Amino acid sequence: MSPHPSPAPAFLSPARTLATAARVLRQLGHDARTVVLLLLVPVVLITLLRYVFDDGSPRVFDAIGASLLGIFPLITMFLVTSIATLRERTSGTLERLLAMPLGKGDLIAGYALAFGTVAIVQSLLATAVSVRALGLDVIGSPWLLLLVALLDGLLGTALGLFVSAFAASEFQAVQFMPAVIFPQLLLCGLFVARDHMAPALEALSDVLPMSYAVDGMNQVLRHTDVTGDFVRDVVIVAVCALLVLALGAATLRRRTA
Repeated sequence: MSPHPSPAPAFLSPARTLATAARVLRQLGHDARTVVLLLLVPVVLITLLRYVFDDGSPRVFDAIGASLLGIFPLITMFLVTSIATLRERTSGTLERLLAMPLGKGDLIAGYALAFGTVAIVQSLLATAVSVRALGLDVIGSPWLLLLVALLDGLLGTALGLFVSAFAASEFQAVQFMPAVIFPQLLLCGLFVARDHMAPALEALSDVLPMSYAVDGMNQVLRHTDVTGDFVRDVVIVAVCALLVLALGAATLRRRTA
């Protein structure tokens, strides 16, 4: 009589999720270039932007600096997560991991936890430098800026995990950036207020999560208290991140075809 098949692993196991997150963080720690990209590049870019507007229009930095604190974590986490996940699949690491008692939910949650930890550090550095060193004038609490930046980093992680399932090489993973990130960047209200856009573009911006990330940052910039619009923006970004993580788990493949 053939042995009974092993039961499928539970969708989520705290122990397996934590083990996956620890492995990902160890790998990141051995890649100095990725650490620099994640932690220092956003700080350097925000600093550069601050001094670009230092002489001519110093108030411009106050107007867009908070928005960039929400955009940079999303972009950097998207790039690093999509490439890292694809590298694990093409190298066969993902196939070996999924042959163990490790569910797709454990893997996705482990990645989200690991990169979410990195997003916390990244957001702390960028927010501290912007507010303390660069003089970003924020009426609300800087901790609320940090909250939105963290959720944006998680959203970027979720999007990176999702699109990596459709790429066959690291070059293709990077090619998804114009399709996934650039439209959100153009329509999020950073360059033109969303209510000044053509009706079709404004309607499109209403369904893109980066729009709510920027709106949330601007709420902190302009209001001393937590507003209803801020709560709405934070909830939408968080729900989008969870939905995309679920899609990432559903589309995760062991190997690249």
